[in-house]
Amino acid sequence: VQLQASGGGVVQTGGSLRLSCSASGGTLGRLSVAWFRQSPGSEREFVAGFFRNNGYSYYSDSVKGRFTISRDNAKTTVYLQMNSLNPEDAAVYFCASSPSVIMSTMRSPSAYQYWGPGTLVTVSS
Repeated sequence: VQLQASGGGVVQTGGSLRLSCSASGGTLGRLSVAWFRQSPGSEREFVAGFFRNNGYSYYSDSVKGRFTISRDNAKTTVYLQMNSLNPEDAAVYFCASSPSVIMSTMRSPSAYQYWGPGTLVTVSS
């Protein structure tokens, strides 16, 4: 499965963006899918994800209530709707997927097998 993230850009504080993660060479229906982000000098951190075993979505505490992960019916695209953005949300955002994520490690980048190139989100104050 090849992943491609898109939708990044420049937005003012308080604004919104919607990121898309498109899959080719397969669907995302049987995979756990997650969004991570990384800012300069920081480690890649979990933002939101779908856990394939129960279908539930999970969020980091820093984005809960502001970001929403969803996917289309064909399960070839996963979205990340980001609202009330602030400068701390600025980062390169990556989507990742894997058929073998387990609950205890789903927030770890090392749990994911497939990664796409990131998309840059810039939030101006």
